[in-house]
Amino acid sequence: MKKFTTFGEHLRTLREINSLTLREVAASLALDTSLLAKIERNERQPTRQLIKQLADFFKVEEKELVDEFLSDQIVYKILNEETDLNILKVAESKIKYLKTHNG
Repeated sequence: MKKFTTFGEHLRTLREINSLTLREVAASLALDTSLLAKIERNERQPTRQLIKQLADFFKVEEKELVDEFLSDQIVYKILNEETDLNILKVAESKIKYLKTHNG
């Protein structure tokens, strides 16, 4: 069973599994250590290019990280709204519609 995490938690887990410090990962990617720490704490959002670099660095599928990132975006967007989970079904239908009519 998959344990649900945020993008930042997932990133921290990848770093810890590889026994790397924030400083080591940041230096390898030419990032500021504090920026990487903020991403791990979900205080900052990575760019799409950084997600690709992180996937390459940790040798994981880019889709894995993109899925975590995009799902966070959706969750945080609707978390405090006065709605139920039906909104996700409506969004799914709209995605299907737009893919067939704009593709």
